Amino acid sequence: MDVFDLSSQEEFSPMKPLTKRPRKCFNQASDTLNQSSDKQSSGTLTVETSSSCDVKSDKPEVNLTERVDDIKRTSVSTEDANFVTDKTNIQGTNGAEVNSGDNCDRDCRKPVYIYDQELVRRCDAMPKIINRASMVHSLIEAYGLISLMQVVPPRRASDEEMMGFHAKDYIDFLALLSRQTDEEKFDEESDQYGLTYDCPINHHVYAYAALTSGASLRAAECLLEGRSIVAINWCGGWHHAKRDTASGFCYVNDIVLSILKLREKYDRVLYVDLDVHHGDGVEDAFCASSKVMTVSVHKHSPGFFPGSGGLNDGGVGKGRGHTVNIPLQDGMRDKEFVPLVCRVLRKVQEVFRPQAVVCQCGADGLSGDPMDSFNLTHTAYSCCVQFILQWTLPTLILGGGGYHSANTARCWTYLTAVICGRKPPTDIPDHKFFMAYGPDYELPISPGNRRNTNSRENLQRIYNSIIESLNKLTVS
Repeated sequence: MDVFDLSSQEEFSPMKPLTKRPRKCFNQASDTLNQSSDKQSSGTLTVETSSSCDVKSDKPEVNLTERVDDIKRTSVSTEDANFVTDKTNIQGTNGAEVNSGDNCDRDCRKPVYIYDQELVRRCDAMPKIINRASMVHSLIEAYGLISLMQVVPPRRASDEEMMGFHAKDYIDFLALLSRQTDEEKFDEESDQYGLTYDCPINHHVYAYAALTSGASLRAAECLLEGRSIVAINWCGGWHHAKRDTASGFCYVNDIVLSILKLREKYDRVLYVDLDVHHGDGVEDAFCASSKVMTVSVHKHSPGFFPGSGGLNDGGVGKGRGHTVNIPLQDGMRDKEFVPLVCRVLRKVQEVFRPQAVVCQCGADGLSGDPMDSFNLTHTAYSCCVQFILQWTLPTLILGGGGYHSANTARCWTYLTAVICGRKPPTDIPDHKFFMAYGPDYELPISPGNRRNTNSRENLQRIYNSIIESLNKLTVS
């Protein structure tokens, strides 16, 4: 089939509805994204440049009265900023747990949001993303979304926790730097550990790495504890860091650490990477594992960092077939990105049957980003995230790249609203960073006009190759 034929009614389409019941997208407080009882699905994946994306799952009707591992949710009706909450019970399609039983606290229906002032202050100080964390949190706060989430403070990861993946000598060196004032004294050792141009050294880097990785670990712990089915850490998502080296602005790989934490309970964990750069650090960590599947959709072009993530990179040993790469070229647009990614994810979910998901939402594929690669808008990210969330699996949402701070804040605020079941107003509310959103002062991100060098024939070839590989996969 033509993966980009959005009017297709073939059975393969993950958007083909099997029931007439209105679609329920996660939030334990959500039923808001352009649903109405009299609207029937057309069996298509709708890609809009406005504020909605109607993504549907190819799953049979679930008997709500017979399943005991149900998830309690709250349905919210939204009129811009006004909310009315009405309780209802909806079955999780994969039996994911959220404080099950009648004693479930009301707050357990809300997404977890990792935040405190020190975390934002540490992230704001990093050279490549100055003040980005403050802009993201301030916009989320300005839209009134904080009250719809459980705000959980991060903690610092211990050396032992970071050494669950990273080499002891590397973590020891980061700690050593924190006790020094003469950074040039360690130039030679810094080069050895990748602490150069992309990852400049400073005596704050150890505290930053410990806190950001601890924040993602705390988010994963909230999922393990059943505090919610979704946890958000926009200060995480640093996917390039290797076992013994920093790389690509990433000092400690909080993603690998959080996946290892989720593996303490969940046998199979799916990692989805939406960053414009290949998630090489995470892929390298799990390429030989059959228990973690990595899916990275990224730009793959000569000279573009990190240069890995080709179509034929499919894992090694027991992990063969558990690494999926979707390599793209400049100019990718929403209308090709969404159906390609969602249909690959649909097949991944079918064959791998994940029990938990980690999704990195690096925003450097947005139009206007200094990476100057894709033409994506917030809608592309929203559609992919909604598609994942409707599986009702424990899901960890992380940040990552995104070097146009205002657009990154726009995108992640919109995703936060989607997770909370809210359709945010178009106009940016007045707040500390209001002037950064000029000249239009609106939340939606317009698509870019970079020439699209992704031919449909090549994208279809990529899709066919991935599906052929996944069809051969046997999950233990």
